[in-house]
Amino acid sequence: MEAAKKGVNPKDLTDKYHAIVTEIFRRFNISFDNYTRTHNETHMRFCQHLFQTLYEKGYIFEEIVDQLYCENCRRFLPDRFVTGVCPVCSYGRARGDQCEACGKVLDPLELLQPRCSICGGEPVIKSSRHWFFDLPKFSARIERWLATNEAMPEKVRRFSLSWVAEGLKPRSVTRDNLWGIPAPFPGSAGKTIYVWFEAVLGYVTATIEWAERMGRPGLWEDYWRDPSTKSVYFIGKDNIPFHTIILPALLMGYDEEMVLPWSVSATEYLTFEGQKFSKSLGVGIWLDQALEFAEQDYWRYYLVKMRPEQSDSNFSFTSFQSVVNSDLNDTLGNFIHRVLSFINTYFNGAIPSPGNLGEDDRMVLSLRAGIREEVGRLFSELRLRQALETVIQLAREGNSYLNRREPWKLVKTNAAEAATALYTAVQLVWSITNLLHPFIPASAEKIAGMLGHESREIGWDRMLEDLNPGSRIDGVSPLFRKISNGEIEGFRLKTVH
Repeated sequence: MEAAKKGVNPKDLTDKYHAIVTEIFRRFNISFDNYTRTHNETHMRFCQHLFQTLYEKGYIFEEIVDQLYCENCRRFLPDRFVTGVCPVCSYGRARGDQCEACGKVLDPLELLQPRCSICGGEPVIKSSRHWFFDLPKFSARIERWLATNEAMPEKVRRFSLSWVAEGLKPRSVTRDNLWGIPAPFPGSAGKTIYVWFEAVLGYVTATIEWAERMGRPGLWEDYWRDPSTKSVYFIGKDNIPFHTIILPALLMGYDEEMVLPWSVSATEYLTFEGQKFSKSLGVGIWLDQALEFAEQDYWRYYLVKMRPEQSDSNFSFTSFQSVVNSDLNDTLGNFIHRVLSFINTYFNGAIPSPGNLGEDDRMVLSLRAGIREEVGRLFSELRLRQALETVIQLAREGNSYLNRREPWKLVKTNAAEAATALYTAVQLVWSITNLLHPFIPASAEKIAGMLGHESREIGWDRMLEDLNPGSRIDGVSPLFRKISNGEIEGFRLKTVH
């Protein structure tokens, strides 16, 4: 639609934005084994094969249907080429495929007062031949799978089962679109496959592409046909049915041995200063803007801290400032800097040998195993927000321990006790470093460097290892800094219009 408005080739537009998004991921230290796109030969070839297979198995049928047509643009108007009033919640800017206000999946003909998204004109109804996926044939199997999948979050399960209970309907898999994957059915020349039917197959084709790049083209099947495979999908709640209804049905219809989603982590919404993020209205902060203001780890930390896992959460400039100043600077940064600075100052930059560990020392060290187990459990439940909070709790415990032991005083009266306290504290620093790496990798690698370790030495399995006495501490410097009121106000003026 954007390409139509600008009068450019859609591929040129996607080439441009794919490059931009790839660079943003790099700048945020987000890495993929294979970051790809769905407009590539591997994806197109597999999708056509899969839909041809579904057609041959009798899961695809054709039908002549009414469709909205813009006489001004001289084109049929699929999905987002139409806007109008939602028939469910009366939201005035609902799209032809889904209302972003209430989340209801729609057909363009269901919209009230429909308008062409390109020219704003009022469309007419014309007939067109389309091919439909017989989704009702999979109702019983999908319901049984949802009911028995213990890894599926309860809210996702309930939402999906309500869809099944309402009665699944055949869904059109073709569109009158110039851009997309050509439909492979007999007589379907000029039709393309509906994006939400082929886009979810990108999970499979990305794996196929990865296996081919690895020089092991059959490797993808080892994953997708292995019952022990756990495929996890991180999405917004408005995309639940495409991952719990459409994708499973496509996989079931194509090959009974294909593994279905193990879990779907569907977040609620993140709002911006009480408003819905909107590119068209300029409401929000774009990721390249964000990096002009603060380092990537500040944003990585904040966005996980505010991740709307159970309910909507709201971004505000003051909350961003508060989280950075309190969690990162005052709690995490303060603990690590205190420990490493004290070792530098009092023990010549070498981790001291401990004396006899007291009850407090042993108690603090024993926290690590429990924290590791708890974070591991939360990761397995896809509760990243709570996992991060658990890691930061270990830093809080570390600060409390230092305040109780007061090594800066002990070193004057009992150097052995001061050595024991700092030896104990630096083990917490190393454990925190390993736990933090998935969340804020650049900061974790900086801490590891101060402890004399390279980034490749950081790992989940190493968090319970003890650092050796005598190991050098080097290059100690503050990890984070506080953000001032003036900085926040300046950033607000640059981003809010």
